[in-house]
Amino acid sequence: MFALNADEIKLFKKLSTPTKIQDFLDTIPMNFERDGDTHYSPRIALQKNTAHCIEGALIAAAALWYHGEKPLIIDMRGRRPDYDHIITLYKVNGYWGAISKTNHATIRFRDPVYKNVRELALSYFHEWFMNTNGEKTLESYSDPLNLKAFGDTWITDTVDLWWLDKKLDALKHHLLVPKGNKKYIRNADPMELKAGRLTEWPE
Repeated sequence: MFALNADEIKLFKKLSTPTKIQDFLDTIPMNFERDGDTHYSPRIALQKNTAHCIEGALIAAAALWYHGEKPLIIDMRGRRPDYDHIITLYKVNGYWGAISKTNHATIRFRDPVYKNVRELALSYFHEWFMNTNGEKTLESYSDPLNLKAFGDTWITDTVDLWWLDKKLDALKHHLLVPKGNKKYIRNADPMELKAGRLTEWPE
């Protein structure tokens, strides 16, 4: 299945629930791209034992697909100079949750308690801020991208998947903050900034 090798099949068999997938992703060291930007496929990320957010999201999507679930990811767009964040969606009993590879303390896994994708995306808003000044920068989230549409070669490809970035960027994005309310957004306070600077993997 998916042209996986024996080691990959053994691993994916174990990653049978979103919680197990998240627990596994948390053991993979953060990819700080010290030698330049990367967009590893799940195979290469697993071989190198490193992943950043989209690389982790693709591992999660592949594992969900292996177990018969839809491989859905979304792009959450941060206002520049902040970065976007890619998460993998899953659904349990009609409610959405998310698997997330991040080095930060807050924009992580989400339990399946959200009625729709907008609710899920909004759960990241308050804790998504610049660690320099506390400015909250999450602006929008995309429609879900079903990776089934591109076949399964992205799982085992040996070249960087830059084409997938273009697919995510082209998706319709939905604004989270009403225009009239932007001026009322409060920056993270000193306590929140302190918590926000916690990281899982030292750079």
